[in-house]
Amino acid sequence: MPTDATLAPLPNSRTEADGSAVIRVLSYNIRSMRDDPVALARVMKACAPDLVLIQEAPRFFRWRKQLARLARAANLVILSGGGSAAGPALLCSLRATVERTEDVLLPLTPGLHRRGFATAVVRFGGARLGVVSCHLSLQKDERYAQGGMLLDRVAAMGVEHVVAGGDLNERPDGRTFRRLAGVLNDCWAVAPWGREHTSTPDDPHQRIDAILATKGIEVLGCGVPDFLDEDELRAATDHLPVLAALRVPAV
Repeated sequence: MPTDATLAPLPNSRTEADGSAVIRVLSYNIRSMRDDPVALARVMKACAPDLVLIQEAPRFFRWRKQLARLARAANLVILSGGGSAAGPALLCSLRATVERTEDVLLPLTPGLHRRGFATAVVRFGGARLGVVSCHLSLQKDERYAQGGMLLDRVAAMGVEHVVAGGDLNERPDGRTFRRLAGVLNDCWAVAPWGREHTSTPDDPHQRIDAILATKGIEVLGCGVPDFLDEDELRAATDHLPVLAALRVPAV
């Protein structure tokens, strides 16, 4: 697999005549907004996403206010998650019609960080989509168990089409990543676009962040955008964003 792919620009968001929807999905670890929030918002806004799957959203003092400020600066609104999901969060554009949301806390392993999922079901035109943002454990056995919980959550959402993504804390050859990619499409592997490696902005050398989709979703392209300002990427956070264009069939 190449480390980058030079392709045409990703399609813009649109609703097709048959009710299917082309959407842009962004996954981004924002390190609790401890870096430059202005650069962070600019990066997000430049990607023109319909959905943003955030990891390490603010979780403590006035976390809702901080997340709302970021969403507003990026022309988005809060969908779910944040402190109530132990870090993962979902933002969306006003194009999305929200059907339901749920924040899920995972079992706590003593001595390790609490983890969770931010989840939602939304509609774009005639397309209905489940969404999950996750940030898996640094500890390999806990991470593998959480990968299974993520697949269980996807299967239990009651919708045919689901997109999940986040900081997997593992490369594609790891057993948890392979477990997920055995059930869901790894969007970069299906339609590589832009650059591959997501960590770190100063020295991109590994892909530990991913967007995954159920089999019925068409992947039009996925990767780290190559049109973003490098200085802003380094200032925004310690991960690079992953952007995917997906075509979701109508219900």
